[in-house]
Amino acid sequence: MEFRLIIKKINNNLTPEEEIVFSKWYQESEHHKRYFENVKANYNADSLNINLEGEWKRLQKSIKPKSSKNIYWKFAVAASVACFLAVSIYFNSKNKPSLIEPVIVDNQILTGTDKAVLTLGDGSFVELEKGKLYETEYVKSDGEELVYSSSTEGGNLEYNYLTIPRGGQFTLSLSDGTQVWLNSDSQLKFPVAFLNNQDREVELVYGEAYFEVTPSSQNNGSKFVVSNTNQKIEVLGTGFNVKAYKDETFIYTTLVHGKVQVAYEEYNQILMPGQQSTINLVKENLVIADVDVEPEISWKEGIFSFDGKSLKDIMKVLSRWYDFDIVFENKKIMDEQFVGVLGRDQTIVDVLKSIKNYGLITNFKIEGKLITIE
Repeated sequence: MEFRLIIKKINNNLTPEEEIVFSKWYQESEHHKRYFENVKANYNADSLNINLEGEWKRLQKSIKPKSSKNIYWKFAVAASVACFLAVSIYFNSKNKPSLIEPVIVDNQILTGTDKAVLTLGDGSFVELEKGKLYETEYVKSDGEELVYSSSTEGGNLEYNYLTIPRGGQFTLSLSDGTQVWLNSDSQLKFPVAFLNNQDREVELVYGEAYFEVTPSSQNNGSKFVVSNTNQKIEVLGTGFNVKAYKDETFIYTTLVHGKVQVAYEEYNQILMPGQQSTINLVKENLVIADVDVEPEISWKEGIFSFDGKSLKDIMKVLSRWYDFDIVFENKKIMDEQFVGVLGRDQTIVDVLKSIKNYGLITNFKIEGKLITIE
């Protein structure tokens, strides 16, 4: 179940269909019930004002250390979409939160926002950004979403590119009604209109995108295909996430609902809901594993969800959204793991302070667009 349904339930605006999905999830276990009540009780709380000492003492009584040398305590803290608080944080108990104030000099790092560059078939481009309107006979944008007309038809395919810079995000509605959420530092190639009786094919040139595809039954049986770096994903009507950044050696495809077929080299695998395929571009292999899909797609809901990721990987994710460069003075902490949920609407200073408060880093310095981690 998607996290957004929990928030919709709290706000009493679930649709009848969503109410069925929520009720089934809620009744599945006592854990689900406790989790919902915790989110509801703390909705709109401020993560920076959490009574850390009180929470620590309470949780010390219920959580046993994994080992005497490397002890991790689980911090259950308030969760909300408005402030996107940390749902659970693990940290090494020997690292005490530093009282040293961060050094901030000429901070030029801005929180990401809706922005993109649309490249048209003739090579010209249009800058799209929040609050800026754009409209032609076949496409329009309100600055947050780009929508192509379903009535557009043509004898030849004309391709457009939508490029999302670092520090940006954008939503795209293709001519067949398929919805695409594009994350920062991503590019999608797609036709202005799909041709009848031909596959509906788009290319994720690089980056990350979530697709909510209209079924073949609504498109004269035409399959939907997403290609990327020798990988092809064949879709019949489904929701899935693809992550294929230029600076990473892995390509991840995560299926939320429906059914997809992933093809890479000699591999050809069917994914079922809750499964993720991982392509290793160095070893040139593909593996399938069951995953929790919500952390994989939380970015499109305005949330960073880090499930045991290293500090190095976390900073890579943050750098794309906030558009900064990173330097680790202490290389040893790069592999420290962090589990938690943070809001993409928070400033980078607040995000780093949250990580610092949990003892993962001693301090940090911001100079222009460079962040140094100590």
